[in-house]
Amino acid sequence: MATVLFLLPFYLLLRNGLSTRAEITAPDWKLFPDTVHWENFGTLFGNSEVPFARSLLNSVVVALLQTVGLLLICSLAGYGLARIPYRHSKKVFYAVIATLMIPTSVTFVPSFVVVSSLGWISDLRGLIIPGLFSAFSVFLFRQYFLDFPAELEEAGRLDGLTRWGVFWRIVAPNSLGFFAALAVITFIGSWNAFLWPLIIAQDPSSWTVQVALSGLLTAQNPQLNLLFLAAAVSILPIVLLFVFLQRYLVQGVAESGLKG
Repeated sequence: MATVLFLLPFYLLLRNGLSTRAEITAPDWKLFPDTVHWENFGTLFGNSEVPFARSLLNSVVVALLQTVGLLLICSLAGYGLARIPYRHSKKVFYAVIATLMIPTSVTFVPSFVVVSSLGWISDLRGLIIPGLFSAFSVFLFRQYFLDFPAELEEAGRLDGLTRWGVFWRIVAPNSLGFFAALAVITFIGSWNAFLWPLIIAQDPSSWTVQVALSGLLTAQNPQLNLLFLAAAVSILPIVLLFVFLQRYLVQGVAESGLKG
């Protein structure tokens, strides 16, 4: 029963996406359309007003680069706060945590001013770079590295490794599950982001997939079948990512500092 309820939205996306608008709004409901309209794919990707293929590519680039960059920066920050002795480390950590109490909407205006002054409006740099740091990810990395076996790091130091070498040769390879878990969460968050890309991506050539979906929805003559089909296509990468990395996601949450 739970599985049927979970899969119902996916069925509706595919059923309506491969139908005509008349079949979607018809008073008599059919489980499947009489004719599967595969040509809807061509209509969707050939739409000149909403460049859906370009938007998909932009979302892939933004999500991948943002995920890799965030993992690199936040893992180094979290490891430094957890392992490198520094008399102001707690103050820095509390300052990072304090930023979690600030609503994201409050920082939109100053962030937009900075991005605009750098000339990154309608540019992928304006979509990627502001999202390369996450206080929540730094917190999770710090909590995880606090529980990482210090004996392994000491063995590496005895073998002549620097802190940089210990991190890349010992700590990171033994934390792949946790990295993968945060990678999934970060990728999904970046892929589903809407408000910031809506503000920054003002030119259609820089739209992400969520902005393109909104363009289909707010068009003067919205085509419901194309909207459903675009929604189905847009969630496919997320579904595949979760299917292949779900065991790492569970493992990473179990190994994180939020165990209980």
